[in-house]
Amino acid sequence: MSQKVISLKGVQVGIQRDGTLFDAPSYVDGKWVRFQRGRPRKIGGYKGIFQNAPGISRGMVMNSQNGLNYVYSGFSGTLQYWITDTDDGVGSGPYAVTMTNGFTSNTNNLWQFDIGYDTNGAGANVIVAHPGQNLADIDSTVVTPVLYGTFPGGAMSKVGQFTASVALNSTAVGTITGADTRVYPGQLVTGTGIPANTTVVSALPSGGNTAVTFSNAATVTSTQTLTFDNQIAVSGGCVIVHPYLFVYGDNGLIQNTSAGNFQDWVSADANANNVATGKIVKGMPVRGGTASPSALFWSLDSLVRVSYAPQTVGTSTTYWRYDLISQQTSIMSSQCVIEYDGIYYWCGVDRFLAYNGVVQEIPNDQNMNYFFDNVNYEQRQKVWASKVPRWGEIWWFYPKGDATECTDAIIYNTRLKKWYDAGQAPGARRSAGVFSEVFRYPIWAGNDLTGSNTVIWQHEVGVNAINLAVQDAIQSYVETNSLGWNTGGPGVQDQLAGDNNWMRFDRVEPDFVQSEAMNMYITGKSYADDDDVTSAPYVFEPSTPKIDIHGEQRREPRLRFESNVLNGNFEMGDVLISVDISDVRGTGSP
Repeated sequence: MSQKVISLKGVQVGIQRDGTLFDAPSYVDGKWVRFQRGRPRKIGGYKGIFQNAPGISRGMVMNSQNGLNYVYSGFSGTLQYWITDTDDGVGSGPYAVTMTNGFTSNTNNLWQFDIGYDTNGAGANVIVAHPGQNLADIDSTVVTPVLYGTFPGGAMSKVGQFTASVALNSTAVGTITGADTRVYPGQLVTGTGIPANTTVVSALPSGGNTAVTFSNAATVTSTQTLTFDNQIAVSGGCVIVHPYLFVYGDNGLIQNTSAGNFQDWVSADANANNVATGKIVKGMPVRGGTASPSALFWSLDSLVRVSYAPQTVGTSTTYWRYDLISQQTSIMSSQCVIEYDGIYYWCGVDRFLAYNGVVQEIPNDQNMNYFFDNVNYEQRQKVWASKVPRWGEIWWFYPKGDATECTDAIIYNTRLKKWYDAGQAPGARRSAGVFSEVFRYPIWAGNDLTGSNTVIWQHEVGVNAINLAVQDAIQSYVETNSLGWNTGGPGVQDQLAGDNNWMRFDRVEPDFVQSEAMNMYITGKSYADDDDVTSAPYVFEPSTPKIDIHGEQRREPRLRFESNVLNGNFEMGDVLISVDISDVRGTGSP
């Protein structure tokens, strides 16, 4: 028989998990491998930068200031942060954030964060956080306060809560010197001389001051510092849409502060509206055709756009417009939405979606069934999204099968428009994370407990798994689709008929950007539903020009390339294989 030299360039990009091995046009298996320029390469390594996270992280946020990187992480019973440099992740922590009121420790706490500038309320950078009791149920109606504090560091307390000096008299009336537009009917009032459950009934101008009427008479007649509480508590979360703070939750509630003052919930441009039948679970800022602030909000079945659009009719002014973008959508979890270059991607309950002016489904014929048939829906709120912009990737981490924490990640390459996955590699066992900005590496939180602690990992650094003084190899491999003559040979697609011959391997010519030794395996079947027969490993070094093979033949062969040694790394180029058309065998395995 005549020998043929064939390139593996014809194997299509991505890892085909759906359908059958024999039918797949792309690679059919892989672990900790990604694609660039249409070629497979090992995903980067990771190192443990902090060993002492007090549990499994349920939400993270990161920001940099004055050459330091601040990484906040919320847990079931606490909020803590770490400080690193902005170069290589060296730093210190954790530092506990004192929550003076409004926080309740709960195993179902799932955190949402944002960081912004409060021009009037605090006159400083602030961090807002919502520890919602949503981990077990995305549609939980338990309301919890939104927290607010100076960034970085410092204490946090309930947002919408402020103090004022009030001259109390023997009736249910007090006087605030000067005009205080923050005081508004319905606010809860506490302080010396104020009976429990007292609220503001009215707050009216009176001779240049503010006369406040309370629902109960004070028990003292003196000037007291009282705390006024707007009682901002929601079930959904919070987001800063500069210069406004929004909160959201049950019955389609979307509520916002006045401009630049995150403690003012009563001024004219502050608003509260119920815009959907279901709970609002996620909000993200977006810009429209003008410079006006606007945001997208995801309910359980709808996508809503809120835009700043002041309009005066007669003596009444409205400030916000609410547009229902879609009421036929869905969302897997409140943590699964991510923005990538102005496009918003998320995972629905049965498909992947994106918004770029309109809602569209993201085509996925490679691993859609693999994901939706295997995700643990009882743990759906643990599905979360991150991105690795260096490689054009969006990662959705998820608990697979019966797992109660994330064990795998499905990956969408926005540049190649292709899908693959992490292959349940240890590096996918992550519960929350933040992606590169000033600090150029993703930081993801591990979910493997050592006692009561977990590790905070810096990803995309080196090629090994480094934790303290221990360095471990990271296994990475990729496996081609069926290369047999019966489908026309490697790289031939949609051929109706081929040669009913076996393929005999004579030589493989590696073409890799490679560090350390790699293994090659020849595997395959006699028939599509037969059992695989896999060869012993063929080991090749970076300097190996060719791999000579003797006695290996398959009717439906596949090749697997693996790196599994310390400091191992690879990027595939144009691998050539020298093969012969072998004989015809009617039955049996090789």
